[in-house]
Amino acid sequence: MIIVPGWGGSGGDHWQSCWLRDRCGAVRVEQRDWERPDRDEWVAELDDTVRRAAGPVVLVAHSLGCHTVAHWAHRHDAQVRAALLVAPPDIGYSASRGAPIAGFGPPAADPLPFPTVLAASSTDPWAEIDWSRMLANQWGARFVALGDAGHVNTEAGFGPWPQGEELLRDLLAETAD
Repeated sequence: MIIVPGWGGSGGDHWQSCWLRDRCGAVRVEQRDWERPDRDEWVAELDDTVRRAAGPVVLVAHSLGCHTVAHWAHRHDAQVRAALLVAPPDIGYSASRGAPIAGFGPPAADPLPFPTVLAASSTDPWAEIDWSRMLANQWGARFVALGDAGHVNTEAGFGPWPQGEELLRDLLAETAD
């Protein structure tokens, strides 16, 4: 499993960090600068991390990490078993509210070449639920509405996240050989 954090990284109490600690063999993509994201650098770091992995990988991305995965997917041919994408921000809307992520736009336009679940909240301050549903359709992902879950991060109360673990288990069961 490869954990792909978003803008700011995922702090120690974030569900991604919990999953990283709880899963043997899980690794995290590390970025040079979590506060000033650069799309080309972030995509290159994801590619380096995937290339070091043995066999098909499972990507678990949050926020801007979802866009990193989508931009990476169409430039590289590594084997990916599946991806769980959680709370991708609306790039234009988020940039207009001060998030330094405009360089990640526009979102990748084509369906992702591997089974994908995109989970989003109806109360995410960085994306409207209808926009998230449209993005899931654009990326060919199964859409899961999480209800009132904010940005599905520590500030929204998500350290351990059993519902996310269930989404991942279901996705992996669907892609089992």
